[in-house]
Amino acid sequence: MRLLIVEDEKRLAVSLAKGLTAEGYAVDVVHDGVEGLHRASEDVYDLVILDIMLPGMNGYRVCAALRAAGHDVPILMLTAKDGEYDEAEGLDTGADDYLTKPFSYVVLVARVKALLRRRGPAGGASPVHTVGDLRVDTAARRVFLAGDEVTLTAKEFSVLEQLVLRAGEVVSKADILEHVWDFAYEGDPNIVEVYVSTLRRKLGPTLIKTVRGAGYRLEVRP
Repeated sequence: MRLLIVEDEKRLAVSLAKGLTAEGYAVDVVHDGVEGLHRASEDVYDLVILDIMLPGMNGYRVCAALRAAGHDVPILMLTAKDGEYDEAEGLDTGADDYLTKPFSYVVLVARVKALLRRRGPAGGASPVHTVGDLRVDTAARRVFLAGDEVTLTAKEFSVLEQLVLRAGEVVSKADILEHVWDFAYEGDPNIVEVYVSTLRRKLGPTLIKTVRGAGYRLEVRP
């Protein structure tokens, strides 16, 4: 698979490219927004890693321009900014995921792989996942239970998303922490249990099963 990194911090860009190349991906790197938009528009990529603070054209504008032109390539946004407003702005322009610097390389690789799995081998996988009465739209970030919409916070949705993407499989607490809070989180790891408990209150007590000593599993019923 072919990835494009649009990042003006050259040392970071080179480091990411080397690591992702070692993971088996073909990686191209550019350092400004205008060139990034040109490459992403003219060439075929399976995923774009896009910084927000770029010379020439910022990441928000690059992302919006790609979506306006009909390009549905998955976009993972990187930024040194922090705050829900910035994340919301990135997602509103059409980004698929968002990672705040500094971040763990392991977390970035996990996010890349998750986005590529979500896209699917044909590049047209549906963002809507249905598990029994539960329907989760990962693109619109909306959740429905038995046809009724359930309101979740950003973190609640992210925890549920990890379980939905691997429905029927055991997902460890460490995996959820890594994907939702990333390496910088230094609080109580039991925070995952708090969010799972909240999800059970909103979605029903039997949907998410605790597998003692292993993690959680979203139950798939025939």
